Amino acid sequence: FHTDAFPQHPSHFRLLVDDGQHPMTLFIGCSDSRIVPYLLTGAGPGELFLVRNVGAFVPPHDQSQGFHGTAAAIEFAVLNLQVKRIVVCGHSHCGAIRALYGEVPAEAKNLSRWLELGRDAALPVAEPGPEALRRTEQRAVVLQLERLMDYPMVRERVEAGTLALHGWHYVIEDGRILVFDVDTGEFVPTDVALAGQQPAPQVGPGRVAVHA
Repeated sequence: FHTDAFPQHPSHFRLLVDDGQHPMTLFIGCSDSRIVPYLLTGAGPGELFLVRNVGAFVPPHDQSQGFHGTAAAIEFAVLNLQVKRIVVCGHSHCGAIRALYGEVPAEAKNLSRWLELGRDAALPVAEPGPEALRRTEQRAVVLQLERLMDYPMVRERVEAGTLALHGWHYVIEDGRILVFDVDTGEFVPTDVALAGQQPAPQVGPGRVAVHA
């Protein structure tokens, strides 16, 4: 990095130090190694505030899950950095979602508890096929958007129109992103969302619901 990448943008990195960081987007994504936010979004240094965890889950604001870095990052991004948008990005073939339908090793107590944050997205099937897993992945994204709205500082800004929430489902094998459309309750391709030169569908106050 120091030899090849850094010399191409020294002034930009100096600016980020002198002026500080001013990202406009908080990106909440899965820890999955196949998800590379900067490649996915085309963003550069200083443009994304990143939070990654197993499943791209959002813990409750009331600390009922204990202290957690994701909750702290959300508060920092909204209150200190004053981001304008929050993206929750789930993805296809997510191991966390698959684990909702299976057994977790007994010694993985933290993981077992963490997966409860996605439990309400699971469907009433014992052995989910590809379609059920896809639906669960998307339902999990919407569930996290709902939970974000329980953060007072998030709800206040969404209702004021200064913060937008976006739900994404990244299909790894197709290299495309589906975005959550609150009007239809479905995930639609980005080209469909932009076909009429409309902004990408986003979450507004009282307009989030986990679809079937």
